[in-house]
Amino acid sequence: MDAKWKLLLLIAFALSLMLIMHHSQIKKNLEKMNFCWDQEPGEPQLSDWFNPKKRPDVITTTNWLAPVIWEGTYDRSVLEKYYKRLNITVGLAIICVPGKFSNQSFTEFVHSANKHFMFGYNVVIYILLDSFSTLPPIVLGPLRTFKLFLMVKSDIGEDFYFTYMMNLFNYIITHIQYEVNFLFIMNANQIFKDDFGVETLGKSVAQLSAWWYFKDGDTFPYERRRKSAAFIPFEEGDFYYHSAIFGGTVEEVLNLIRECQKGALQDIENQLSSTYEHHLNKYLFIKKPTKLLSPEYNWDPSFRTPPQIKCVKIAWQSKNV
Repeated sequence: MDAKWKLLLLIAFALSLMLIMHHSQIKKNLEKMNFCWDQEPGEPQLSDWFNPKKRPDVITTTNWLAPVIWEGTYDRSVLEKYYKRLNITVGLAIICVPGKFSNQSFTEFVHSANKHFMFGYNVVIYILLDSFSTLPPIVLGPLRTFKLFLMVKSDIGEDFYFTYMMNLFNYIITHIQYEVNFLFIMNANQIFKDDFGVETLGKSVAQLSAWWYFKDGDTFPYERRRKSAAFIPFEEGDFYYHSAIFGGTVEEVLNLIRECQKGALQDIENQLSSTYEHHLNKYLFIKKPTKLLSPEYNWDPSFRTPPQIKCVKIAWQSKNV
């Protein structure tokens, strides 16, 4: 009996010793990794790449100190050095509203995105359709790929955006969150005209509406009915955001969609109907975006172009709306 106990004690001691040695090796490896991370440059400070004084003619910083990205305010090369080292992947989910876009407009959007959206970086384009039978051919360049997801119809509400976002939310949870570092959601009724680069990346990114940026805040088409979850009083509000473009980290995009869906469901329960854009504006009013894209990133060419618009990054196709 004593011999057996001695043998068990010896085995236990040997296992303990192995665990201690293994733990020590892991600790050394982690220390090496931390040392390497400490030696690499961190994320650039805002002042390293953003100069609001270059555009005194427009709002370049919000009252909560978020940058508003205009042509001339940013140095993309500084950010390129940082993001190239991280080897990031950016997702682009396309909103294709049935009856409001043609195969031609969809093809133009994808073709222009292939040329201008995050050029030089890994990009995954996500296309959600209720049928794959009408999908036109898609040709993409290096570092770009696309994935198709089938839309599952919803019996809750008639707003297409509600159904789209419900599907997108589920696909983010099951697939997309494991594939990308940042995610943008964009409407297909627009065409990239210039590079949409890493200056647009951030935790929570919102697009200023070209239709309302140059107008008084009291005229913004917020949801004004008090019973609606999207309600914003006349005396409140910051900017009016266009739902055609928004994005950020995957976690923040999930939070935005989740809260907008909750608001839309609440309205349905109260026998109200409000647009998805209203709920998006309410969310961004409560939880301020960390980066705003100027109207240059989503300009409507049917408007007279004011001198403040130096470079149109994306042209909105209002004829398809």
